[in-house]
Amino acid sequence: MQVYPVLDLMGGVVVRGVAGDRDRYRPICSGLATSSRPLDVARAIRKRFDLHSLYVADLDSIAGEGIDRESLGELVEDDFRLLVDAGVRSKEDAVALLELGDLDVIAALETVPSPRVLRSVIEAIGEGRVIFSLDMKRGQVLGSREAWPAGVDEVASVAGAAGVRRMVVLDLAAVGVGGGTPHLDICRRWKAWRPELEIITGGGVRGVEDLCAMAEAGVDGALVASALHDGRLRREDIGV
Repeated sequence: MQVYPVLDLMGGVVVRGVAGDRDRYRPICSGLATSSRPLDVARAIRKRFDLHSLYVADLDSIAGEGIDRESLGELVEDDFRLLVDAGVRSKEDAVALLELGDLDVIAALETVPSPRVLRSVIEAIGEGRVIFSLDMKRGQVLGSREAWPAGVDEVASVAGAAGVRRMVVLDLAAVGVGGGTPHLDICRRWKAWRPELEIITGGGVRGVEDLCAMAEAGVDGALVASALHDGRLRREDIGV
């Protein structure tokens, strides 16, 4: 199972996510780095854990503001492999992200307006580059109720029909609160349903026991942030 450190970017710095309440996000205080500058934090993670792939959420861009091209560009130039959520709303947004370098694009339920647009993104940049994020908050799916189904399995089915082969399962309410990763039952069910589907999940990871539970559930990638910065995960825990 691949571990993906998460960098939430806001105002040009890495912030600490708490339960998806972005008004409460503040620059990160990390046991790994003295700076909240994205490149400094990323380098500190790489040095401590030998992790080179990052999940980066550009929260300003998700909110409809401009992409943090400077921070993302620096990370790409420093040989980090990025999975980037920058609030893709159209195929043009996805193509523009690829101009920054060799990265994968998160097409998130929170911002992609419809399955039709999701399909157009996949057709524009290729299914291998697109990761659909099935976003929830307290178990309720986000996204347009006019365009997307209300049920988790139904959204996943529609996304699969649009060409999705890689998927994130993320409940924003679990982020940064250390309550354990929710919805592993969903991950197990989907792996039984579509064994070839690449599933990434996270939020609430407390330590190595949660990583083991995720691996047992068939998860392919784990999103982790606070447990790395707080010292609850060690380098030897990462190879679960």
